[in-house]
Amino acid sequence: MSNSNSALNKKTGLTKGILWALTALLLFVTLFPFFWVFRTSLTPKSLIFTEPTAIMPSVRTWTHYGRVLGLIDRARAIELGGTGQSVNFGLNILNSFIVSIGVTIFQVLFSSMAAFAFARLKFRFREMLFALYVSTLMIPSIVMMLPNFVFVKDLHLLNTYLGIMAPTLLMTPFAVFFLRQFMLGINRELEEAAFLDGAGLGVVFWEIIIPLCANAMMTLAVITFINTWNDYMWPLIVGKKEEIRTLTVALGIFRLQTPQGQPDWGGMMAGATLAMVPTLGILILFGRRIVNSIGFSGFR
Repeated sequence: MSNSNSALNKKTGLTKGILWALTALLLFVTLFPFFWVFRTSLTPKSLIFTEPTAIMPSVRTWTHYGRVLGLIDRARAIELGGTGQSVNFGLNILNSFIVSIGVTIFQVLFSSMAAFAFARLKFRFREMLFALYVSTLMIPSIVMMLPNFVFVKDLHLLNTYLGIMAPTLLMTPFAVFFLRQFMLGINRELEEAAFLDGAGLGVVFWEIIIPLCANAMMTLAVITFINTWNDYMWPLIVGKKEEIRTLTVALGIFRLQTPQGQPDWGGMMAGATLAMVPTLGILILFGRRIVNSIGFSGFR
């Protein structure tokens, strides 16, 4: 009996060892590109190609961050080996925050209303309408880009914050689906008790459903913010003016403005590192809540 237990323990230990090794490998594959971006942002231009395999450069510099943040003038940047190009980081990051926060607030609000209707209200063709709405998830976003552009142009919203936010401002199929799945798990007796006390739909929604869905709504808000923050194609098409240019678009233009078509890798990586800080901070603060909320929602 002891021999069988010993063999079982060895087998279990081996399985755990393999799982830990695979987990470590996946973490390395996932995190190494972020490390390399940061490493390149600290590398002087003269060493980027001369020390391509070094884990850390022999000489480290913060001048790329100074150029991106506009703390170093053009002449000094060229003297230090840069291209002289800069990003209006303060304005661009402000624009990204305005667009991301605006989309997040309105999308979470209106998606929760739609999810409440599909999950808690009874009306004709409810399941059919929900299935039809969710089926739009299968439509590639690139297909909708042209009609959305024409629609925004006809509304004279090009080069405006509202034009950038328009396609996802109200709701998205994923957001409605996610919140509906969470609301399906709420005990209906709470609503019935509220109705018996004379409460209307508005009171039930705002004072019962919303507080119970706070974690799910927070999770959706984080996901929406990160997706909007990282969006590139739509803001590039709609918001070309520098006054409303988001950070991702500014970094793309920064790459194209380098002389002789040679990318300014140090400056680009410095800008990319700074652009990742808000999203990484949000994931660190709310990562566990996201995982728990997705698991609780069930996705039935």
